[in-house]
Amino acid sequence: MTDRALEWLRQAEYDLSTAEFMAEGGRHFYAVFMCHLSLEKALKGLYHRNLNKVPPKVHNLVYLMTKVEAVPPEPIGRFIVTLNEASVATRYPDNLSTVQREFTETVAKDILRRTKEALQWIKAQF
Repeated sequence: MTDRALEWLRQAEYDLSTAEFMAEGGRHFYAVFMCHLSLEKALKGLYHRNLNKVPPKVHNLVYLMTKVEAVPPEPIGRFIVTLNEASVATRYPDNLSTVQREFTETVAKDILRRTKEALQWIKAQF
């Protein structure tokens, strides 16, 4: 594995740790945002490894999965689509109160758990 692909993975792990920290601090929608960022960076590492090219500066997890030709188990694939859709609301919320109501502690903890599963699957593709 190249140093660059490994660096993407290190950053993915760091972002997941940051997501946990945000969730523990009650910043639930930021935890969800960091979960997305974690998987994005892991997929960019896989992109670099598989295609030996610098990954594009995009945030779309589904696009990255397609580019690396990764086909996850159905539950992980559905979760990645769901997290991908949540990224716009958590990255650019229209209304703080609305996004705080939508991404509760329970929701954030579930997304964290599922992000860990997805990250493990992505890492297994390396």
